[in-house]
Amino acid sequence: MLSIKEYQTVAEIQGPLMLVEMVDEAKYGHIVDIELGDGSIRHGQILQVENDKVLVQVFEGTRGIDVERTTARFLAKPLELAVSPDILGRVFSGLGEPKDDGAALIPQKRLDINGQPINPFARDYPNEFIQTGVSTIDGLNPLVRGQKLPIFSGAGLPHDELTAQLARQASVLGKGEAFAVVFAAMGITFEAAQFFIDDLHNTGAIERAVMFVNLANDPAIERIATPRFALAAAEYLAFDLDMHVLVILNDMTNYCEALREISAARKEVPGRRGYPGYLYTDLATIYERSGRIKGKKGSITMVPVLTMPEDDKTHPVPDLTGYITEGQIILSRSLHRKGVAPPVDVLPSLSRLKDKGIGEGKTREDHADLYNQLYAAYARGKECQELATIMGEAALSDEDKNYMKFANEFEARYIGQDYYENRTVEQTLDLGWELLSMFDNVELKRIDIKLIEKYMPRFRKAKS
Repeated sequence: MLSIKEYQTVAEIQGPLMLVEMVDEAKYGHIVDIELGDGSIRHGQILQVENDKVLVQVFEGTRGIDVERTTARFLAKPLELAVSPDILGRVFSGLGEPKDDGAALIPQKRLDINGQPINPFARDYPNEFIQTGVSTIDGLNPLVRGQKLPIFSGAGLPHDELTAQLARQASVLGKGEAFAVVFAAMGITFEAAQFFIDDLHNTGAIERAVMFVNLANDPAIERIATPRFALAAAEYLAFDLDMHVLVILNDMTNYCEALREISAARKEVPGRRGYPGYLYTDLATIYERSGRIKGKKGSITMVPVLTMPEDDKTHPVPDLTGYITEGQIILSRSLHRKGVAPPVDVLPSLSRLKDKGIGEGKTREDHADLYNQLYAAYARGKECQELATIMGEAALSDEDKNYMKFANEFEARYIGQDYYENRTVEQTLDLGWELLSMFDNVELKRIDIKLIEKYMPRFRKAKS
């Protein structure tokens, strides 16, 4: 039985925080119902316990709270999410409350939103390919089940369109594999939230998706709980229902800003750029909930999205995210200005687990050699573009001009694709061969000659 205790000893209000005195047996993380003098109820969570003093963060904000007429009811349990298979196709608030006018949810169980730590020994290594339909990811930076692969963006870049495309198109190869998408939106505008909801509804992808939406005008304190609600739902789908789940967290920078705001209200000693010193640890408690577990069929793959202030990769949020995750997809402002969409900056982007999810039996035998050659040719082409800018195109050799032509074609046809174009991995690989067919075999130093003889002839034949 829960030991519910009530106190009318609210001593102080500051920002989103409320101090309650003379409390016994309070525990960090437990939830609190706050009854105001007019009978309305707000909700909070215990943030700090010191002797008989308890600091409570109030999710709906503290405006209008009268300390003398307020009752704090300690429920002796952590924040929980009610789950059942019916959560698929639903839209929830940042605190897990249905907000889509759907039928009431009858829960099969309630899960602590903080989850259960995965025993490192029980973790299984990510090694299976997830097809996103986006060539720059599938062909060059493959996403693997159980991986954490963030998207680094900048203000004004189309990361919303790219993440919506991933939510629509992502799938696992093979028959009988159940796949779901959990989408957590944090601190986004109403228009952006409506874009994601409408896009998933209009394409039918909502049937396999669960959305948690925290808007920019919602309390910042709610933003801290939103990714944890989303991950509780993902853990239920993955490890109870044996589904492969893709979790998209957009935008983690807004989450970190909320964390900084609460830290400042608590008068904590700030770290880099005012963020709390425990930012790395806090981000790790979110990112490390992805993965695969031995003996469990399901998996959780994570794509956090974060906007880099002033496009600065050394900013604490992308910097610390890069330490915890396995690579990054970086969006390019220069490609965006050229009209290339999605503007993925191929050369600094990286998937550290790409070798584990590709090859014969997973994608195709030529995949590894092909992406190495495409990287090398594109890097050489970019150098030739820079040389032409400085010295003029007339100073380039015929070979340099050919590489420059390849770079332009690569950006227009391989990187560039419509946001509603869903390419299979075979189409992406074939497009790579087609682009490389402008080179003689002697230039394709990174591809095994047997693979060149097997795959290249039909593309050269089609060209002639």
